[in-house]
Amino acid sequence: MGFDASVISGVVKFIEPEFSLTKLEVGWAVSCLTLTATIAMLLAGPLSDRYGRKKVLSMAAVVYSVSAIMSAVSPTFTFLIIARMIGGFGVGASLIVAPMYIAEIAPSRVRGTMVSFNQLNIVVGISVAFFTNYLILQWGKADYAWANTLMINKFNWRWMLGLELIPAILYFGALILVPRSPRWLVMKGNINEAKESLKKAGDNQNIEKEVEAISLSLKNTSDKRQITLKEIFSPALRTVLVIGIVLAVLQQLTGINSVFFYAPMIFELSGFGVDASFSQAILVGLTNLVFTIIAMALIDKIGRKILLTIGVTGIAVSMFVLAYGFNSASYTLTDEIIVKYDNNSNLKELDKLKQIEFLDDIEFQTALRETIGIENAEKYETELVSEAISLNSSLILTAILTFVASFAMSIGPVMWVMFSELFPNAVRAVAISFVGFINSIVSFVVQLIFPWELSNLGSSTTFLIYGLFAALGLIFIIIKVPETKGKTLEELELILSNK
Repeated sequence: MGFDASVISGVVKFIEPEFSLTKLEVGWAVSCLTLTATIAMLLAGPLSDRYGRKKVLSMAAVVYSVSAIMSAVSPTFTFLIIARMIGGFGVGASLIVAPMYIAEIAPSRVRGTMVSFNQLNIVVGISVAFFTNYLILQWGKADYAWANTLMINKFNWRWMLGLELIPAILYFGALILVPRSPRWLVMKGNINEAKESLKKAGDNQNIEKEVEAISLSLKNTSDKRQITLKEIFSPALRTVLVIGIVLAVLQQLTGINSVFFYAPMIFELSGFGVDASFSQAILVGLTNLVFTIIAMALIDKIGRKILLTIGVTGIAVSMFVLAYGFNSASYTLTDEIIVKYDNNSNLKELDKLKQIEFLDDIEFQTALRETIGIENAEKYETELVSEAISLNSSLILTAILTFVASFAMSIGPVMWVMFSELFPNAVRAVAISFVGFINSIVSFVVQLIFPWELSNLGSSTTFLIYGLFAALGLIFIIIKVPETKGKTLEELELILSNK
């Protein structure tokens, strides 16, 4: 999941000039996968109720493979969008069904840790995508015979997307080895197989008790009755539904996918340069990985709510620091910068801006558009901003890494853990599909408009908005979100239904 979603971060720099994309088209290239993932989230829950969690996840792996091949050979921007959107169906299904499956098969004492493995899977995929993007970039520049034979430099972004095929195949192979969900099996009347699944999950002591509790929670639900979306809006589920929706929206309004999917762009706009921006993206991935592992180690020890409180506080502070850092920046085209573009006929008027200091990125970008034209400005804007900017780059890097660390140890994995715990057995699949749908819709919008925001609102205002949303979310968490640590799904069902 993580690889498929974030590999585009290294691709946008190359497809933007190749397909002559506008800022909104760049946003569309990144976000289109999330759009179909959103649709898949609505379908995945009911489909997993009918055909099983394992079967739906296996089909998702097949979809990943098809998307990887099509993306790598895309002859046009439209074809690339279609290929990415196909992959989105796999991402959406996996995001919904994987944590549900893990929660249903894991013993309660380690359920938080086990569900967090889903987030770890995503995080590892993100880290690997950042690393392979950087590696392909370096291979393309190196004079290796095999790299020249494979034309890695010429087709660098195609190789980046094509490598999606490897994790897709590994994902499918791993799914062959895992058992089916015991709770789904009980729902379908396969009691003996459910017991065997619980044994494989390591819960040998409480098998009979677990099966009895599962059966009791489902006793008022006919195996043949299809749960509808309407049922999750019942008064008994109002509180948990509101909590689920707020967490789903908050996770994306912190700006996490703006950082993950546009990391090289953000670092390049901060003045790090192309190679450095790709290497810094690797650092983002590694930070995400390390702190996700920390969250996994702590989630069943200190609880979900404490992690959420600490992490979202860090997110808000980091975004405010980023807003301050970019607000303090200045932009000047020096003689050394201007001379680099002397032979570029599209930028012959750039000399008019030489040695003029601009105090914010919007002012500088406006001047570029007025001087060299809108079309040329859109083409060279990122490069020129990167060249002209003067700011505290160490502060920006520290704030971004702190933001990623805070997200990775809190709302990143914890949200999915709580989704798997908040809703009763009978409606869990449909409810998680619904809140996942909300999460994906917000993610799509955030990804789509981020390049536009940078170009029209400026970096400082964009990050300030994310920080304000995080601060509001923190207040909600402190007041409304319950602690779910250490309770069985059936116990939580009784507690939360009485609120």
